[in-house]
Amino acid sequence: MSASTTNPHNQAMDLVETAILERTRGHEEKAIQLYAEALELELAAIRELDERGDHAEPTWSVLHRSAGWMAFNSNQFRLAEQLACKALASDPHPEIAEELRDLLAETYARMHRKPKGASVAEPADN
Repeated sequence: MSASTTNPHNQAMDLVETAILERTRGHEEKAIQLYAEALELELAAIRELDERGDHAEPTWSVLHRSAGWMAFNSNQFRLAEQLACKALASDPHPEIAEELRDLLAETYARMHRKPKGASVAEPADN
C-alpha cells in the first residue's frame, strides 16, 4: 500500500484489534463503537486512493474488504454490502473475490434475520 493510505489503515487495524479484545471480554457495545471508528479511518484511506484515481489491485479490493468487515461488525450491513460489491466490480484477485463473497453471504444472512420492517442499518438484536 502507498504511504498515504498506510497511516489511516494502520490506525484502523489497531482499533480492530482493540475491538476484538473488547468483544472477547463481553463488551459488545464498546466493540461495535470501535469497529465504527475503524471503519471511518478505512473509508478515509479508500477516499485517498479514489481522489488520486488509484484503483490498483490488490490494494483497492483489500481496503474495501477490510472496510466491509468493519461495517459488518459495527452492524452497518447495507454499507458492508455496498463495499463488497464495489470491490467485486473492480475484478479483484480470486482469493480476495472469494473473501468478498463470504462477506456478502454473512451480510445477507444477518440482514435476513432482521425483523420485518427494521432498517438494515440498525444494530442487530443479539
